[in-house]
Amino acid sequence: MKTHPLLNRSRATALVTALALAFGPGGLLPGFMAGSAVAAPVKKGGATVTLNFVNAEIEGVARAMAVIVDRQILVDPRVKGAITLYSDQPLTPREAYLNFLAALRGQGFSVVEVGNLLKIVPESEAKLQTGTVEVGSVRRSGDQVLTQIFRLQFESAANLVTVLRPLISPNNTVNANASTNTLVITDYADNLKRIGEMISALDVPSATDMEAIPLQYAIAADLAPMVQKLADGGGSAPASGGTPSTTLVMSDARTNTLMVRAPNAARMALVRNLIQRLDRPGTAGLGGSGIHVVYLKNADAVKLAQVLRAAFPGAGGAGSGSSGGASGGSSPAATPAVTSISQGGASGSASPQATAPVAASAQPSTGGFIQADPSTNSLVITATDALYRQLRAVIDQLDGRRAQIYIEAMIVEVSENKLAEAGFQWAGGTGDKNQIVAGTNLAQGSVPGLFSLIAAPKTAAAGVAGLNLAFGRKLGDGSYSLGALASFLETNADGNVLSKPNMIALDNEEAKIVVGQNVPFVTGSFTNTGSSSAGSVNPFTTVERKDVGLTLRVRPQVGEGGTVRLTVFQENSSVDPASKTASNGLTTNKSSIETTVVIDDGATLVLGGLLKDEFNNGNTQVPLLGDIPVVGNLFKSRSRSRSKTNLMVFLRPVVIRSPDVSNALTLDRYEFMRQKQAEGQPESSIVLNKVNAAPQLDPLKLSNQLTMPSVRQPLDDPNAPQPNVVMPGDSGYAPRLTPQTAPQTAPQTAR
Repeated sequence: MKTHPLLNRSRATALVTALALAFGPGGLLPGFMAGSAVAAPVKKGGATVTLNFVNAEIEGVARAMAVIVDRQILVDPRVKGAITLYSDQPLTPREAYLNFLAALRGQGFSVVEVGNLLKIVPESEAKLQTGTVEVGSVRRSGDQVLTQIFRLQFESAANLVTVLRPLISPNNTVNANASTNTLVITDYADNLKRIGEMISALDVPSATDMEAIPLQYAIAADLAPMVQKLADGGGSAPASGGTPSTTLVMSDARTNTLMVRAPNAARMALVRNLIQRLDRPGTAGLGGSGIHVVYLKNADAVKLAQVLRAAFPGAGGAGSGSSGGASGGSSPAATPAVTSISQGGASGSASPQATAPVAASAQPSTGGFIQADPSTNSLVITATDALYRQLRAVIDQLDGRRAQIYIEAMIVEVSENKLAEAGFQWAGGTGDKNQIVAGTNLAQGSVPGLFSLIAAPKTAAAGVAGLNLAFGRKLGDGSYSLGALASFLETNADGNVLSKPNMIALDNEEAKIVVGQNVPFVTGSFTNTGSSSAGSVNPFTTVERKDVGLTLRVRPQVGEGGTVRLTVFQENSSVDPASKTASNGLTTNKSSIETTVVIDDGATLVLGGLLKDEFNNGNTQVPLLGDIPVVGNLFKSRSRSRSKTNLMVFLRPVVIRSPDVSNALTLDRYEFMRQKQAEGQPESSIVLNKVNAAPQLDPLKLSNQLTMPSVRQPLDDPNAPQPNVVMPGDSGYAPRLTPQTAPQTAPQTAR
């Protein structure tokens, strides 16, 4: 394609004109960049330029424009194409540069400023390479890409993101920083100026301030939920973060006041009028007394009723209508109790009126009643309005959500037992019936005496352990015989036991876990002999069953500053195997700890333990003969044993204050059990192909799942660090105690 000669002549004329104006004696207009997208020094003068680029390469036009604005312009290699840029009349250098930016934007390119360099890049890359960042109002204009930071004072930055996002170019960004309540927007300068004006119009204080409306008759805690639902048009919840888009109503029980914040004056007037219509005297008689039902959210109604009766003891006018004092004592949980409340004195002891249900003829006095309904977990209160306000303020404070505590105990026991026995026994007999004449019957440890072996050789020999060397010889004519038995035995036994009972307990409520067996213990034995003619005997044995195993009983109490007070009882018991055949009953081995400690949330504390090292040395010999050197070993039996036991008990509480942490803990324990089930799956078998899989839990999905590190550490990790309590002689794999760290808990939502 050939270009018309007139066009070539026009291009050359425009370029020469631009260069002459740039380097000529007149220079450029002073301050032509004021308010533009380029802050560059220019030459003084009043010259103008005429643009006449038709299908010119972008790189060539950029070179000419660099001369006009007296700035270096770099063209990205990805920028290709031609543009048409012309003017019917002379333009100032600033106007010429703005036309150049507009032409580039139409082609999908943009100019970014990096130091003293202007760079032409694709529009999608402009937000990543722009080096111009400004804070506050937009002072530039044009089609150059900038990054602007807007600081908001009244409106939420997160709320404005959804409003401004459609107004931003598709290739550019808008982000909110909630911590500083700022908006970070990258876009063209002209669009940023328009967006800045919109932000200034939206970032204004609320139409109305918060208003406190005191109540004269109604109870603020009862009225607040009703007003909230009516003001928002049917019970919609307030917007998150308490934004002024909805009406927010809160109650102050101490002053019986409603705190109201509305988005505009009309909504505030509507809420104020509604409160005035609802704040009317009650219609109940007898001095304004009425019956109120308070549904509890967290507290136990029966226990809270007892606390309120003790805190507000009344006198006179109880269920019987008398003027005597009524007790504030407690009542059984199965039968909701009633107490009288009035302005008189209070008796200090329980009375039938305080512990019996309300009679059919009971009439309220100037005081009132407090009764618990366990089926609905609610309180039924009959009291004057003034007294009910006091009761309601106390109920709101006591009916808070209590924290839960995840308690993990670790019982570590490492033991080592060594036994060595050696002995030599002699026996002489006569006749064919093995009649013993003389011998050394030196039974020691697990080796029985030689006489018992001779009397019952098959039965007694079956229980002899170790290396046994026996020989016999007949003497003389065979009427006499001589036998000997040498026994040698060595035993090594090591044990490593790790028990980790864990449970969740409510704050200030006792929790208990028992893992073991319910073993019967004989407490008595009787024999009932019948009549002499019948000759019948009826033996009767009484037993008492007791839990034998691991028992953990804990009462936690969460304190201020992240501490937990624990009242702990831990017991580990087992039946002694040697006592199972004893005639006098079973014997149990027991170790227990009962103490009260204070520990930080998530920390591990050692409650106590036992370090035991026992040595036993036994020697049985024939007097005098056993003392002879060397030869005396033939007339003695010796045994030595050494037993070491290290026992430590650790405890670690983790406070759970929100459902998020509770869900994370539940999911963690659930996945741990699924992993153990997967490891215990049987191998595939052709012969047993009908039973090739064991039951396994399904994956558990909980809402608001959080990661809770260090709640669980694997007990079977061979790379886990070894504790220092492991004793010598440990060989092979054994359970290991892994270090624990405090979990990252969610923000506190419960006290």
